[in-house]
Parts: sequence; structure tokens; C-alpha cells
Amino acid sequence: YERAVAKGVKIYPELFVAGLCIEEGQCHGVVALDMKTGELIPVSAGVTFFGTGGYGRVYQHSTNALINTGSGIGMAYQAGLPLKDMEFVQFHPTSLIGTNILMTEGCRGEGAYLLNNQGERFMQRYVPSAMELAPRDIVSRCIQTEMDEGRGFEHPLGRYIQLDLRHLGSKKIIERLPGIRNICIDFIGIDPVLEPIPIMPCQHYSMGGIDVDKRCASELPGFYAGGECACVSVHGANRLGGNSLLDTIVFGKLGAQAIGEDLEDGVPRPDEKAILRLKDKVEEKFRRLAAPGAEKPYRIHAELGAVMNEKVGIFRTREELEQALDKLIELKRRYGDVGVSSPVRYMNYELTAALELEAMLDVSHTIILGAILREESRGAHFRTDFKTRNDGDWLKHTIARMGDDGSPVLSFKDVTITRYQPTERKY
Repeated sequence: YERAVAKGVKIYPELFVAGLCIEEGQCHGVVALDMKTGELIPVSAGVTFFGTGGYGRVYQHSTNALINTGSGIGMAYQAGLPLKDMEFVQFHPTSLIGTNILMTEGCRGEGAYLLNNQGERFMQRYVPSAMELAPRDIVSRCIQTEMDEGRGFEHPLGRYIQLDLRHLGSKKIIERLPGIRNICIDFIGIDPVLEPIPIMPCQHYSMGGIDVDKRCASELPGFYAGGECACVSVHGANRLGGNSLLDTIVFGKLGAQAIGEDLEDGVPRPDEKAILRLKDKVEEKFRRLAAPGAEKPYRIHAELGAVMNEKVGIFRTREELEQALDKLIELKRRYGDVGVSSPVRYMNYELTAALELEAMLDVSHTIILGAILREESRGAHFRTDFKTRNDGDWLKHTIARMGDDGSPVLSFKDVTITRYQPTERKY
């Protein structure tokens, strides 16, 4: 943010994008709500770039910021753009219980142990060659297995496993992990110098997103996306620690270069009338949400997060995924009766929550359907009824488009294999 301001980039912190304008196979800009005034503002543009973040907040427990609702992804999907590989959702193995705050891999990198309620370093039984330093998806599944089989600890906020730093000594903990120590003291009153940290797996990263190429360009002229809301697919089915720098630094630059090149070549002029037509549609949506309704957005959001956590989490089965799908369809039906408490538009965060919720429901629909169709286990997507990776049938991307009835229509496309051929992951 500071660098953008230093470069003279105009920032509009109080604008909330309420609609993406795509007509006749071209992106024309967006319609935004000015939170300070309640005014709807049409913004026509020859080029639109989304960097709206991932969709972690469709889950009840997520390390993501509250803004990571996936609303930008959902908005692009609703406007007709395809989403890719939405079923691939990463769960970080170590979040501080009751807070959703990430306990960095640096803890285990410094030598922390994972302990069950019997005092065992249980990773010895699963991945003895890597122990606590195995990839995130593997460690998360091991922790979840320990808890599911009764070897976790019980707490009013949920089951947990211990992350033990004590053997590192106070000097090393204070010097190497001061932030972790302060978080534990401030948020749950535990000093990791003296006590193990209670941790649990938590949704952390979205591998799926808006389908773009390595220039961050979508299939439509004028629309680009980068960061966690986009899926170039550099992460495949499971991002490695630190590799989201590719999303930000690398593709931020490549996307900017691509836009510069395309502007030099000439981009189609946006259609001002198309933007105004979208503004009218958004106005109608606002009027509907301002009418009395039996449902409130926060209630539906809470139920969505709970079912995603319980049925579309670390371990997945067809039965539970279909139960999640049934619940999702019920929530989408109930969304039609959502009404906000006040018709006032300025600084009305219940209104923006209601707008985001519609996108969250659509995004969750693509996650669930993709997970049902992918009858294998790959990276962070683990089906207990299909436990192995199946490159013969499933070495392909899942593509989701919104159908005429508002439900996802899924198709598949081949994975581009370049220098390195896929091999079995072994530890």
C-alpha cells in the first residue's frame, strides 16, 4: 500500500465493488458502492484487474483475513468467467485454538514437536523421514487422524494437538519466535517457554480461482486477475510454504507488463451503456435486499462455514460432500429471503455482507461439485473413498462455469506438462 501511494496510485479505500460488467465477450469495468455516501458509481475501463484474494472465509475456521470471502471470484463467475480447480483448498496444520491465528511453519522449522494426548511425537508413525516438516497437507491429515481416533486433547473450543517448543529453551524461543510467543501470551494466556501450544488445522489457502494464463489474462479482452483470486495453477493441488510470493511479486509484475503491452496494442473501448445497465441491475438487487426478509446474511454465512468445515474439509467422502451440497442448495434458496436491517446504504456493512454472501454461496457450490466429481486424492484434496492419486483419469483441471439455472457446469481440460513429468510423492 505504501509503495502504491508513493508511486502516486490513486486509492479508493471506501469503494466496494458490487458488480463486474461483461457484455458481448468483453469486460467494460465495474459498478462500485461508495461506502461514505451510499452512491452507486459506474467505473468504465478498457482494462480491469482483480486482486481480490482467496475464498477462505467460506469456511468457519480460516487463517485468512475477513476480506477473503471469495466475493471477487464469485463476481467474475457470476459475470460468465470460468473458475479453475476450486476443489483444491489448503488446510494449515497449526493454528492457535479458538483464534484462527497461524502458528508459522517457523516453529517446526526451529524444531518444535507435535504431541498427542499420550505425549507421543506421532509424526514418527506417519512420515518418519520428514516428521513435523512434512508438507502441510500431510501434517494436517495426520493431526486430524490423531484427533478423530481419540488421541487429541479436549477443549470447549474444540479438539487440539500440542505444538511443543519448550525443549528449544527460552533464549531461542524469545530470539527466534518472539511474535509467536507474544500471540500465545496475549490471546490465550499461555507462554510457550513454559507450556505447549494448543493447535488445530485450519483453512489457509485457495489453490483454485479465476482461470487466467501466465500473463494474468482471462479468456475475455480487458479482464485480468492475479494473486490468490486467480488460478494460473503454479501451485497445482497443494501450495508449498512461501510460494504465494509467486502470486504477488511475480504475477503482479507479469500482469502489469501484460496490461501495458495490451494497452499499447490497443484495447476495445468500454461500452458506457453496458455499465449503466449493470448499475440498474445492482440498484434492483439493493432494493430487494432492503425489503423486509426473514433471513439475515450473518446467520446463513455461519451455517455455510459450519457445513464447509464439517463436510468439505481435510477428509472428504461422497456421502458427506452430497450432504454439503444439499445444505448449500437449501442456503441458496434461503438467500432469496435475505433482508438487511436498515435500508441505509452508507457504511452499511450488513448490506455488503449480504452482497458478499451471494458470491460465497456460488463459490462454495463450485468447491463442493468439483470435490464430488474428482474421484481421487491429489494434494490437499483427500477422498477417503478414493485414497490414491489417479493420473490416468484425473491429471486434468476442473473448469466451472455458471449455468443458466445458476448452478455450476463443470468440464475438464488437460494439464500442460513442460519440463518435469509428474511422479509419485514419497517420504
